[in-house]
Amino acid sequence: MKSFFSLFVLVFFANFSFAQKKLPILKANQPKAVIHEIDNGLKTDWNIDPKIKTDVYTVSKISASKKIVTIKTDIDSLTLRIKKGEKKDFIILLKGKDSALTRIESLPPKDFSKISFKDTLQLHINEQNTIFVKTVLNEIDTLLLNFDTGTSDLVLTQETLKNKIKSSLKSELNILKIGKKEYQGFSIYPAQLSGHGTDGRFGWDLFDGMIVELNHDKGIMVVHSQLPSYVKSQYSPLQMRYFNNVFMVEVEIKQDKSKNKDWYLFDTGYQRTVMLDGPLLNEQGFPTEKMKTIKKVIMKGAQGNEIPVITSNLQSLSLANINLNDIPAQLLSQSRLVGGSRMNILGNEVIKRFNLFLDFQKNKVYVKPNNWIDRTYIESK
Repeated sequence: MKSFFSLFVLVFFANFSFAQKKLPILKANQPKAVIHEIDNGLKTDWNIDPKIKTDVYTVSKISASKKIVTIKTDIDSLTLRIKKGEKKDFIILLKGKDSALTRIESLPPKDFSKISFKDTLQLHINEQNTIFVKTVLNEIDTLLLNFDTGTSDLVLTQETLKNKIKSSLKSELNILKIGKKEYQGFSIYPAQLSGHGTDGRFGWDLFDGMIVELNHDKGIMVVHSQLPSYVKSQYSPLQMRYFNNVFMVEVEIKQDKSKNKDWYLFDTGYQRTVMLDGPLLNEQGFPTEKMKTIKKVIMKGAQGNEIPVITSNLQSLSLANINLNDIPAQLLSQSRLVGGSRMNILGNEVIKRFNLFLDFQKNKVYVKPNNWIDRTYIESK
């Protein structure tokens, strides 16, 4: 009886202490805030709504030990440190009277390393640098889909949705078979365009917690549960940094005596070499004006929007200390915002020159030059 009473007292005081723990309070006069992920620069406009029981913001996947997040209102700010899989609550006090319970959370990391599998399938690449595989949606619709690391979930063209889909599509209840494995829990979005000759594209997040090998020498894509033991000794590593629902790697470029090192969106869905944000590079002191113009074109974005692009010669690009020279780079005269941030994009005409292991467990990209490394660029022909 005594032990039961002691246990009761212990639980009572533990619960009492928890109840007494005060949540941080962030003051606001206007129902708007900005959530800023410091490590990757992602800024998100946030509506403050006291009517929502708990308003949840999920941060980009954390590749380091923690992430720093700043929430700023018109009159106040709050900084939180979030670890993998952690949740932190706070209250936004609107106009001194209305309380909005808000949560910043990190989803628990996925890791399939304890489940042994290795799924190999044929990887195709066409003349436009689009990589694609054969897939089956909901056991009915056979689709050719671009593996696009610059996107997430599943994106199908409007033409595909209208003319090719025979199965019944349900929110996050669909099954996509890639090789022998089946993937679920993704959303489906429409788009006007996709890579040449494909019905749509799927993102990296289908393989979160797994390892994806892209071997262009053998023409195969392999999904692993574990990183093969030989990779670390034969391949060069690059750290991933996640930005919203995509990821970036560090790239160094050179022109004359100037160098610039920055985080680039790693985008196998972008068919050219690199897309450079001219105004951003100019602000950083990189001499884009010294890059020799090859040609000028109008490019269409994924939603059919027009983007003026100048193709110019970039003297050098370095990926994991592996140098490429005289790259025909796409140079933007106006910044193209991605999630509210300006950034450069590394495209598949460079990426395809390497055999890859995309490690979505330890958040690294391993690269090794392949037979494409010295081939002529499309824009140089």
